[in-house]
Amino acid sequence: MQYQSTRGHNAAVSASEAIVRGLAPDGGLYVPQEFPRADLEAWRGLDYPQLAAEVLALYLTDYDPAFLQDAAQSTYTAPFSGKAGRVVPVAPGLHALELWHGPTCAFKDYALQLMPKLLVQAKRNLGRTEKTRILVATSGDTGKAALAGYAGLDGIEIAVFYPNDGTSEIQRLQMVTQAGDNVAVYAVNGNFDDAQSGVKRVFGDAEAAAELAGRGICLSSANSINWGRLAPQIVYYFYAYFRLVESGAAAWGQPVDFCVPTGNFGDILAGYYAKRMGLPVGKLICASNKNNVLADFIRTGTYDKRREFYKTASPSMDILISSNLERLLYHLTGDAARVAGWMAELAEKGCYTVDAETLARLQESFGCGWADDAQAAAMIRRRWEEDRYLCDPHTAVAFCVAEEQRGTAPVAVLSTASPFKFPRDVLAALGAGVPDSDFAAMEALTAATGSPAPESLRCLQQLPVRFRESLDPAAIRAAALR
Repeated sequence: MQYQSTRGHNAAVSASEAIVRGLAPDGGLYVPQEFPRADLEAWRGLDYPQLAAEVLALYLTDYDPAFLQDAAQSTYTAPFSGKAGRVVPVAPGLHALELWHGPTCAFKDYALQLMPKLLVQAKRNLGRTEKTRILVATSGDTGKAALAGYAGLDGIEIAVFYPNDGTSEIQRLQMVTQAGDNVAVYAVNGNFDDAQSGVKRVFGDAEAAAELAGRGICLSSANSINWGRLAPQIVYYFYAYFRLVESGAAAWGQPVDFCVPTGNFGDILAGYYAKRMGLPVGKLICASNKNNVLADFIRTGTYDKRREFYKTASPSMDILISSNLERLLYHLTGDAARVAGWMAELAEKGCYTVDAETLARLQESFGCGWADDAQAAAMIRRRWEEDRYLCDPHTAVAFCVAEEQRGTAPVAVLSTASPFKFPRDVLAALGAGVPDSDFAAMEALTAATGSPAPESLRCLQQLPVRFRESLDPAAIRAAALR
């Protein structure tokens, strides 16, 4: 399997090269040249690590299958406490695919527990011996998951940039208390788009690359712009489908809709890859919060980031520039020149409009909707009171949109974070008193619901804060070069 840039200006590369580079030299994102075909009958009885190895082997064809099997086994067993890909019935025809049972209590663990192994092996495959410096912009969950995955690895350094006052307190503490001599964390005075744009500029900076190369360092990414981050997320769509069939919630071959709370469009795009591989996916329903640039785009075909930015109770979705949409546009059109043109318009004018044919193809596979904080809070309370299902604000947004958009097919809502990462918001939604401290709120939420808080979150209040530096977006380059 070879990979090419969405902007088409560079030669195709191997999976290992795509993972080591992260971003293509022309600023595009790497995409596979074809969609491999899934063997649904052979895969339906596999456990999660076995299924992951099978799916990844179709995309990472320059990796030894035995390595992929060992890597998947070590990633998806103990770190997920036997709950990888857990599917829970919520209401008739409505299920939750719980993706937050990993070490950092967010769906990013599925990729970022495996991706470090893929990167280290990719360097071996290519005979690369230089140090790799990973730059990460995060809206909340990616930062901690990447730090946890890469901390302590030889030959790798990682710097994470998050929006100051743009994450939950638990998310912030997860990052700034991270142990490891090879990690650095910076608060950016701005929003996620400021952090992401600053990091992307460093990747496109030839002088920065030359300076680092002179010091024996190459840059890479752990954001979902990196193919090694996106590929592992394809797996849980297959696994969820097989479990729904196994439980009788869906008939074999019957399409299932997936509703995904998303900001950077990576998680839902993984579902599109699964669909193109042959999984019976009906609609992929894009759930946005009040920063509803994606929902507007899917509805109208115009992507316009020139709008007010809102800080919401679902901060991982507080994004106005959705990087992975570029990959989808390439797959829908097969036209790198058009995609490059649209991305240039976005950079220069802040908006672009796709043609009617591309919009029609988009709407064949994708639905959309959005919910604000009040609607999400009402849904948290309703899910608990009616179904005894406790969810976080991101998942609540998806439940709102799923209810609005669902048809006759079974629906799986991707539950992307533990409710205990946002305990004050969840408590307030339940109508309970809200303590000032997130840790007191965790205890109160356990008392109110009987659900225990994950130990990895409860212990944060005992950990020392290691990183306190804040910087303006213009200073990201200098921090990245330290």
